[in-house]
Amino acid sequence: MLSRIYLDHNATTRPWPEVIETVAYHLQHSYANPGSRHAEGRQARKVLESSRESIALILGAQPDEVIFTSGGTEASNLALFGAAHSMTPGTIALTAGEHPATIEACKSLKPSGWELTLLPVDREGRLTAEGVGSLFPSGPSSHDNADRLTGRSEKDSRPRSVRIATVILAHNETGVIQDVRPLTTICREHGVFCHIDAVQAVGKIEVNFAELGATSLAFGAHKFHGPRGIGGLLLKKGTTLAPFEFGGHQESGRRPGTEMVALAAGMAKALELWHCERHERTARLNELRDRLEAGLFDRCPWAVVNGSREQRLPNTLNIAFPGLDGEAILVNVDLEGIACSLGSTCASGSAEPAPALVAMGAPPEVYKASVRFTVGLENTVAEMDDAAERIGRVIARLRG
Repeated sequence: MLSRIYLDHNATTRPWPEVIETVAYHLQHSYANPGSRHAEGRQARKVLESSRESIALILGAQPDEVIFTSGGTEASNLALFGAAHSMTPGTIALTAGEHPATIEACKSLKPSGWELTLLPVDREGRLTAEGVGSLFPSGPSSHDNADRLTGRSEKDSRPRSVRIATVILAHNETGVIQDVRPLTTICREHGVFCHIDAVQAVGKIEVNFAELGATSLAFGAHKFHGPRGIGGLLLKKGTTLAPFEFGGHQESGRRPGTEMVALAAGMAKALELWHCERHERTARLNELRDRLEAGLFDRCPWAVVNGSREQRLPNTLNIAFPGLDGEAILVNVDLEGIACSLGSTCASGSAEPAPALVAMGAPPEVYKASVRFTVGLENTVAEMDDAAERIGRVIARLRG
């Protein structure tokens, strides 16, 4: 029987033993409601705030800029809905390859009067200077992409002010890392709320909230060996968000509900472990990914890597085998004992081509044949060689 090789670490990661121990300890010893004023409650509050301070320090934020959520999806929803409902409707700028947590949230705002416009990316999946600059043109506004998304005709199209911009820092499907600072800079200059989806970035690459210059930033613990069910939103001090949940004063009134102390402590522990080992981890992941990539090209020299090969996450390989069907590759690779994916797990089951690959200008024979392999620290070099051999057999068989 073939041993299983897990190459889907962008979907989720296994919590580290130290994280599990931390969560278990605080479930038992820090069980009190951190909002209670007795000794037990104060102890739970101490653990919660210590976790907040640790996360803030690592991510270049202030402790009171950290809001605990149930994960990255809720964090992005909290930012986008909170911003949208606190201002007059206008235009939301985003890339075609945003995570479903972002794009679906933005689409749901259209009935409230919001329009969407797409920021173009180049063939490597990176934002272009021209695209960012076009958000605030000196001449008449052009909203062709917004018209296409909203169904407005050219005749009744009206210039609308960009009020919110959102961008994914490290792409979950391609691993492409964006240089977001030109976008955040122009947003600050024009008073635009700028949100960053950093769910795939935090715990894998250096992320400094203050240096990035965004208004808000989302992250989730289970992407970096933390517990599932906990994440966070960094929100620039002084920013107003309209609440869309009600029931309590927790998290400065922005996220009501009794705080999850044990999970917050587990997330802080996972991030601390990454921070202490970040350089060694990056080198290790690069080695594993590159070994797998080289092995696949040895067997399939006609394969195509999607996205930038220089500016990408150290663990991510999105590769196409033109002429084949991605779904068939996925199923057969799974039968060979390898776990991988076609892209975002949150969009699994969709028959639509990956928007990120289409936006990059990938032809149908490429985006229909693309598979995502994401390595992790628990993988070995021997597994990369074994995986390349198994995948190579699958590709040869499917090619007939």
